[in-house]
Amino acid sequence: MIDIAAPSFILGVVGAGAMGSGIAQVALTGGLSVRLTDANEAQLAKARTTLFQRLDRLVEKGEARPDRVAAAKARLSIVNSLTELRSCGIVIEAIVENLEVKRALFRQLEAVLAQEAIIASNTSSIPIAAIAQACTHRQRIAGMHFFNPVPLMRLVEIIASADTSAAAAEILTALGTRMGRTPVTVKDAPGFLVNFGGRAYYQEALHILQEEAATAEDVDLVMRECCGFRMGPLELLDLTGMDVNYPVSEIVHKGYWYDPRIKTTPLHEGMYLAGRYGRKTGQGFHRYDADGRKLAGAPPSPSRGSKPAHVILPEAQEGLVVLAVAAGVATDAADDGKSPILVAPWGEDCTAACARLGLDPRRTVAIDLSHDTSKRITMMTAPSADAAIGDAVAALLAAAGRAVTRITDSPASLRSASSR
Repeated sequence: MIDIAAPSFILGVVGAGAMGSGIAQVALTGGLSVRLTDANEAQLAKARTTLFQRLDRLVEKGEARPDRVAAAKARLSIVNSLTELRSCGIVIEAIVENLEVKRALFRQLEAVLAQEAIIASNTSSIPIAAIAQACTHRQRIAGMHFFNPVPLMRLVEIIASADTSAAAAEILTALGTRMGRTPVTVKDAPGFLVNFGGRAYYQEALHILQEEAATAEDVDLVMRECCGFRMGPLELLDLTGMDVNYPVSEIVHKGYWYDPRIKTTPLHEGMYLAGRYGRKTGQGFHRYDADGRKLAGAPPSPSRGSKPAHVILPEAQEGLVVLAVAAGVATDAADDGKSPILVAPWGEDCTAACARLGLDPRRTVAIDLSHDTSKRITMMTAPSADAAIGDAVAALLAAAGRAVTRITDSPASLRSASSR
């Protein structure tokens, strides 16, 4: 029986990239001894340096005692061969998201480790049963999916296939707790829980960008400032990297029998093929400096119009009245034939709203009230709209104290599209 509390217990980690080094770090701060290996010796050396730097920063910020960090560093062993993992009770694999590569590694690990040792994959999307199919002792194969960046993300998914023993799943759950994570047991299915649930956030943003309804900067701004997300979906894709999230998208799409609701886009594939992986390459949906810090995008165009004296509200919308009052603009339900017309459609674009209500598309502006509008508001106009009308309404919103995001006419605007 594996005892993760025993002084002799050693955790092995295969893969010294962002995920593998992060897993090693939280294991070390959890009091465990760790053996870290990678096929790339240069990557191993880099991982040790960056891992130790992160531990040192914990001391600088007063989040860890110097003696405990020194002890954690001493518990890390960098090894160059899988045979040096022989005495590990559990090994976590954190390598490339490729089924055949993972199967080959698991076969090698089975030849090295004791029969009772547990082998867990950090895969974010591949069913554990598919990996275990290549193994002899399938009862000890399971999933232990951490999230990037590991030291900051508390959740860890524990995945048991049909062949995984209950004991193995229980031990991995205890290990996750020892590492300071919050373990959640999930079903063995493509994408598991979080990455399957996140399809809407990623994929809809990708489709919005593919259709040129908005820029990457606009999509992320609206999701952060209006919907409360700490990162926009395209920033998040840049963080995980197209080398990871594009294959994951393909795996999940195929795993659910090509359900069109979760398909990715040609743009996403193009970024992957071009090697524009995001932060790690300095170029993704956004640009980054050598330290991975996001570079500022182009500044928004200055407002070119003046707020109107009146606006027409053909439908009763309290939110639109509030904005007009805040800007000092009068409202009227009767069309005077010249003033901007404001609508707040739900699930339709400005063109469709004009057709439904019989409005002049040249003077109609759609405002998205489906989210928090205290900081930023999204507006759109029909293709035939008078540019001066759009500028005037943008000036009205600015006068009401809101930043303005202008997008191409799109059903459901940005917030609703990115959450459907």
